Amino acid sequence: MGRILAIDYGQKRSGLAVTDPLKIIPGGLVTVATSQLFQYLTDYTAREEVEKIIIGKPIQPNGKPSDNLKRVEQFVNRWNNAKTGIPIEYFDERFTSVLAHRAMIDAGLRKKARQDKALVDEISATIILQNYMDSKNGKF
Repeated sequence: MGRILAIDYGQKRSGLAVTDPLKIIPGGLVTVATSQLFQYLTDYTAREEVEKIIIGKPIQPNGKPSDNLKRVEQFVNRWNNAKTGIPIEYFDERFTSVLAHRAMIDAGLRKKARQDKALVDEISATIILQNYMDSKNGKF
């Protein structure tokens, strides 16, 4: 039984989150430079069983694609062309950064910690993964 991994894909950095092996609890994994993301995932999936990857689909609140969508699609195509055997699917990521900031405030993090963009990206990936899991009601 493999984990589910989520990506909050950014132009400079990408936050990652992963479930436990039983797919009950999502948690932040790491934030990596986007230029190193493909290699990081290749290495990670070689040592950990990953059943599926969820990647945030960057859509504006009005439903139109954001500027980052082309980069996300290029990454997804590269992953699929690599024939890893691990499917990757899109999931709406609207408002995850706002929710991540709110979670940091609610957790009592000081302003300096809330300005850590890598932490925001990792929390955003965790929110994407939690929302995905909630939408599937345990049927992955």
